[in-house]
Amino acid sequence: MTDKHNDPRLDDESRLQEFRRVAKEVAADAPQLAKIAIEGLIRDHNKLFDGTADKAGRAGRQSGNVSELTAIATVKPGGAERLRRIFNLTGGNFDGAQRVSTLHDMRFVFFDDDTRIIFATTYDGDWDTYINDFATKIPGLMDLLFANVEGWPGIDSPEVKDYIADHQIDAAGWFVANPQVTVVDVRRMQRMETALNDFMDKMADNGGMDDASRKALAELSDAVSVPEGVDY
Repeated sequence: MTDKHNDPRLDDESRLQEFRRVAKEVAADAPQLAKIAIEGLIRDHNKLFDGTADKAGRAGRQSGNVSELTAIATVKPGGAERLRRIFNLTGGNFDGAQRVSTLHDMRFVFFDDDTRIIFATTYDGDWDTYINDFATKIPGLMDLLFANVEGWPGIDSPEVKDYIADHQIDAAGWFVANPQVTVVDVRRMQRMETALNDFMDKMADNGGMDDASRKALAELSDAVSVPEGVDY
């Protein structure tokens, strides 16, 4: 929490106490539905879903292991059309971007009659490391895309970090559904799921399996097939 106060009696309050105090102040003159929503923000929840409101480094915000970057820049004449052709050609598959193992997603949005662009991305870890990954792992892709943006110095330029930071705007609020789960975690879980499904298929065809093993396999199958509960 970053809410400031001038009452020394509040210096020792916990983060949860501070959250409840600020929520109560915000809800003081709010409609009843808003009060219910604010109360929902402070319910106990699974600690695995705990996020944070930290800085991601030089710019951006970080929640758990996941950080955000949002930058706005001016597009060169004809740049929006060239970029659209690239995006349409890829069909949503930037295979080269897979080399950046911390990259969750990237979004490119044109506005003001194609004269400006929003670049928004989600990644794991801190800002400097993320920019370094772009520069070392996909420099060609970065220059192919951002050469259509006014003032782009080139990913290899010593000025590129200053350029990105100057165009970046920190999110006022940053929520991540699974803040502790990194891209590497997701890929590992996908491999585990594939291996587990393959194992269970092979075991299901094993006619010589004893009763204890068959029961254990059935219990495992039931456990992993239960969908994660959602609160709606």
